[in-house]
Amino acid sequence: MPQANTFDLVRDAAQRNVGIGAFNVIHLETAEGLVAAAERAGLPVILQLSHNCVRFHNDELEPLALAMLSLAKNSKADVAVHLDHCESVELAKQAIDLGFSSVMFDGSTLPTEENIAKTAEVVAYAHERGVTVEAELGEIGGKGAHAPGVRTDPAEAKQFVADTGVDGLAVAVGSEHAMQERTATLDHELIGRLKEAAGVPLVLHGSSGVPDEEISQGIRSGMTKINVSTHLNGHFTRAVRAFLDENPTVTDSRKYIKAGREALSAEAERLLKLFAQV
Repeated sequence: MPQANTFDLVRDAAQRNVGIGAFNVIHLETAEGLVAAAERAGLPVILQLSHNCVRFHNDELEPLALAMLSLAKNSKADVAVHLDHCESVELAKQAIDLGFSSVMFDGSTLPTEENIAKTAEVVAYAHERGVTVEAELGEIGGKGAHAPGVRTDPAEAKQFVADTGVDGLAVAVGSEHAMQERTATLDHELIGRLKEAAGVPLVLHGSSGVPDEEISQGIRSGMTKINVSTHLNGHFTRAVRAFLDENPTVTDSRKYIKAGREALSAEAERLLKLFAQV
């Protein structure tokens, strides 16, 4: 089926007070495992390609992006393709022109006025082409938006959405990026106030560090798009390591990459069901 539109899926989930998984793609095998998970679960999924991952792939967006778009087009599930944590207006425009249904412009390291101006520029370019935009506020209290202890102010969130016209907002409510242990606690009362103030679907970054029950409660409190990367990468890597430990003479990389893909896919399926409250 045709690629789904990210925020059509997100808005539908928000209306039903359920979550939707947005999972980061590192290489083709990640994308294949995530799409297979969505098909088995009978649930939509958002494939995310981060700016950091583009840098890893020699600063070339097209090769992996086009593969993701092809997988989305040919899947039996609703699959959307999203650019995550993009720090370049030009890269965001390139992704839009390639056919991504949404982009996240990350101006969180910029001065507030510059963040607003560049985010609004991306929004204008995207909306003219039927594409949606996610963003986040900049540093709060001198710390990055997802640093320990940082929280998003509802009044600032409301003003940022009004100033930029974004379709979704990543908010700081207790999670942190790249956590390898699932020990974070979310501020559920704040989530409810942010949902009311922002007026657009809320995005939880750093979900890898949040336990299942906290994520489920966070969704009930008002979070919708649930981003996961590190947690799934851990399943992939542990499966590869176990396979090589058990098969030390193997040289065909397809064999151990397959083990990683299957492990990541199984956990992605479980998370999609958890977020959808099924």
